[in-house]
Amino acid sequence: MKKHILLFATLLLTITFYSCKENPKSDTPTQMQEVMAVHDEVMPKMGTIGKLISQLDAKIKETDSTDVLVKARQDLRDGNKAMMDWMMNFGNRFDTDEIMKGKALTEEKQKWLDEEEIKVKALRDQMNTSIKNAEALLKQKK
Repeated sequence: MKKHILLFATLLLTITFYSCKENPKSDTPTQMQEVMAVHDEVMPKMGTIGKLISQLDAKIKETDSTDVLVKARQDLRDGNKAMMDWMMNFGNRFDTDEIMKGKALTEEKQKWLDEEEIKVKALRDQMNTSIKNAEALLKQKK
């Protein structure tokens, strides 16, 4: 009987020890975290885009040669719209638990995440290029 109690106590302590032990988190970000990191990188640039559009509007009113400025303004608007469209589409494809809590994805949703990763990186490049171009034009046209 003592052996059974001792065995039971040992088993209980072992289960308690392992259930209380923290699972080590991986230092490697998940694909979802990487996609969200790109989003988080470019999202604050939406304000920059708005300011640059306003500055380009003012320059367009001041000058006769507007083709380059109008194109730069349109590129900024396109980047802004692409960001809004990407966020809406992403939000329609994934739920909060999948985005924020690392909930496992179905095979179909994993394919979607692969697509969204490509899209958000292209979006980042589009926004950065349009911002860089607009800033260069505004410096040049002063």
